[in-house]
Order: sequence, then C-alpha cells, then structure tokens
Amino acid sequence: MHQQIREQLINLADQDYQKFSSSLIPNCQNILGVRLPELRKIAKNIAKEDWQNYLTAESDEFFEEVMLQGMIIGYVKTNIEERLSYVASFVPKIDNWSVCDSFCTGLKFTKENQEQVWVFLQPYFSSNKEYKVRFGVVMLLNYFIDHQYIQCVLNIINAIKHEGYYVKMAVAWAISICYVKDPLVTMNYLRNNSLDDFTYHKALQKITESNRVEKEDKNLIRQMKRII
Repeated sequence: MHQQIREQLINLADQDYQKFSSSLIPNCQNILGVRLPELRKIAKNIAKEDWQNYLTAESDEFFEEVMLQGMIIGYVKTNIEERLSYVASFVPKIDNWSVCDSFCTGLKFTKENQEQVWVFLQPYFSSNKEYKVRFGVVMLLNYFIDHQYIQCVLNIINAIKHEGYYVKMAVAWAISICYVKDPLVTMNYLRNNSLDDFTYHKALQKITESNRVEKEDKNLIRQMKRII
C-alpha cells in the first residue's frame, strides 16, 4: 500500500507547483509538488481503508507523505484517545509551518472535545521545540478563541517565551484572531502584556491587515506602537 501511494504522489507531481511551494516553505527540499486537493482525496480514501497500517509503516521521504499522514489523522473515524495518541506521535515530525497549519486545520474533532484537547495541548506551550509550540498555538487560534477560553488563550500566549520566528508569528496571528472575536478583552491585553517588541508589533500589524476590523479600530491600533 505504501509504495503504491508513493507512486501515486510522484505521478501527481506538478513541477510549477513544486517551485511555487518551495518558495513559500524555506529549508524544505523534499517537495514533490502535489496540490492539496489531490492530497485530501488520497487521505480520505486511506482513512476508509487500513489507515493504521499506513500510519505505522509510512515513510517521511517526501513533504507530501508527511502532509498526508497528518490529513489521515484528521479524517479517520476513531475514539478521541486513539486519535490523540496518533496526534502526539505525529507532532514531532512537523518541521515547517505548512504541515503544522494544515494538520491543525484538519483536527476538527477538537470542536466537540474542547476540554480534553485543551488538557492535551498544555505541555506543548512550554516545549523548547519551535514547531511543537507553534502546533499548540495554531490549535488555540483554530478552536479555542471563544467566550469560554479567550482569556486563558491570551494568558498562555503571553507566557510563551520561545525565540523561534514561526512561534512569534503564530502568537501574533492568534492575538489578531482574539481581537476580531473580542476587541475589548484583547485591547485590555494589548495594553498590558509581556510580549517582545517583534511579536507585539506583528500582532498590531495583523490586526490592521484584517478585513474584519473597522477602520477606526485600525487607526487606534496603529497608535499603539511602542517607541523602540
């Protein structure tokens, strides 16, 4: 099965898309150039078959093979304990923002299992691994920025001190989503936080770039830049 899937991926490779994808994902040299809709089709088919065998016997030679594994974990029908076990095994394989963010987007089971996933995510925020922390933060911005969790989300990201670029960008992104969902709570946070200057200003920038923020609010946000 595994070799058959690899051959399928190689046959679906698009050279132009490979060049485009490689330009967006620095330091990723193993991209075939298979478009995401094609990967999703393959993942959905595997999720209906012997998916456990594929996930345990998989190879990580190509970017698309890793992406495919993450998609399968999101698509399979299983209990939350088994799924979280596969999530935990997959996260260490994440070595770029694209796999991280696509993987998180596919974990839609979180919506019905917020409490259990919230507990599961906690260790990732204090990891010294850049993409483990990013995984945690992107999960927050996808599934936990709501009335119940938003203040806890802001408290968690305020405590993150990892120096990785992709962590900082994820934190800034999360803050911008918080602002869209609850401007008042987020404004209070922006006025009293311990973010480094880079992350703080990126958060302001992402808020002003959002189509869901009013012009007057954007003007106010621009006035909140720190004097460095």
